[in-house]
Amino acid sequence: MVQPTIETTKQIDWETFISQDEWNLYKLAIDKLREQGIRFAVGGGLAFSEYSGRVRNTKDLDLYVFPADRERAIQAVLNVGFEDYYDQHPYDRSWIFRSCNGPVIVDIMWTAPNHRMVVDPRWLTRGRDVEVYGTRLKMLPPEELIWAKLFVLQRDRCDWPDLLNIVSSVGHLLDWRHLVDRLGKDVCLLGSLLSAYRWMCPEQAGVLPTWLWERVGLRPMPIISDETCEQRASVLDSRDWFGPKETL
Repeated sequence: MVQPTIETTKQIDWETFISQDEWNLYKLAIDKLREQGIRFAVGGGLAFSEYSGRVRNTKDLDLYVFPADRERAIQAVLNVGFEDYYDQHPYDRSWIFRSCNGPVIVDIMWTAPNHRMVVDPRWLTRGRDVEVYGTRLKMLPPEELIWAKLFVLQRDRCDWPDLLNIVSSVGHLLDWRHLVDRLGKDVCLLGSLLSAYRWMCPEQAGVLPTWLWERVGLRPMPIISDETCEQRASVLDSRDWFGPKETL
């Protein structure tokens, strides 16, 4: 049997929710990076939307680059009219450079706030290719996107709803061994996410690899539920934040 890939899932028509004016500013940065020979992949809200099928326009563009390229990447976006966002809102420059051009923000990242990971070639080569206004872009791989977002569990922000949506949409296609290897000693944190996922969607969780549960520190459990994913999710929040829901 041919194994499905992330490429087989439904893709988003980006031009329906990114305005031409907004895209023109993004493209200034993208074109300059490419002119300088700086490799990058797109993360953040665009990558989340692509893999989850739930459209979000965050008015920013997250570009992941190799650590060795960060200074050149920063200079590239400054050279096309973006300014350091630090004067408007101070931030930790040890892992990110935030730039703005009016309301549009372009973030250059090479690691994560906790410095548990560093961008390497697999971040920039394994993701889906998408096209926006005729420009081809490489998204972060979903496994690396999950890895980065898994640690965003803070008092004022939590990315786990994003991750539950991604697992719901493409969990059956993910390279779980790759993600487990990436997490290393932090793999039990993934177990916490998957514990919540199988409570929400026990039937969908049943299609994940059987070896995965023990590897993340969980016991396999029978798939027993008379409630849908939407019903389980509504116990936590009555607002629509979790799939599956057709948005495309």
